[in-house]
Amino acid sequence: MIDKVPAKMVELDRFDLAILEILQRDNKTPQRSIADVIGLSAPAVQRRIKRMEETGTIAANVAVIEPSHVRHEITVFVEVEMHSEFGATHDATKKAFAEAPEVQQCYYVTGEVDFILLVVVRTMGEYEAMTRRLFFANKNVKRFRSFVAMDRVKVGLNVALDPKLDRS
Repeated sequence: MIDKVPAKMVELDRFDLAILEILQRDNKTPQRSIADVIGLSAPAVQRRIKRMEETGTIAANVAVIEPSHVRHEITVFVEVEMHSEFGATHDATKKAFAEAPEVQQCYYVTGEVDFILLVVVRTMGEYEAMTRRLFFANKNVKRFRSFVAMDRVKVGLNVALDPKLDRS
């Protein structure tokens, strides 16, 4: 689970935004190459990256795996509606969703449902076992609805960066 970002806005300038644009495309880009592109020294780029990691602007440095290459062929979006959104049972449900290895992403949302999950599994049998564990065994889950993806048209975690964030 990604740690919560502090409530205050982190000050980013045009160099920070340029670094983030490059790292979102390829996080293994050498700092010297980034420095050459944006017009800073490599040590300055390194300091900025370290600061953005420490403040949580850069939340993680990970490898994004193609699910089908590791035999996780099925992507399912799941809407989950709860009986109650209050108390320890709700917190326990959040924790269970966050810890489930099949759940790639979990969002607590407004509207007609309470959670939207992105689930990646190898087989429908694996998905069924997960539903029994996370939904049927949880007395606070009122209902859930599944949507199986037929094609992965666009998948990514990039954030469109607004140049207006530049405070310099």
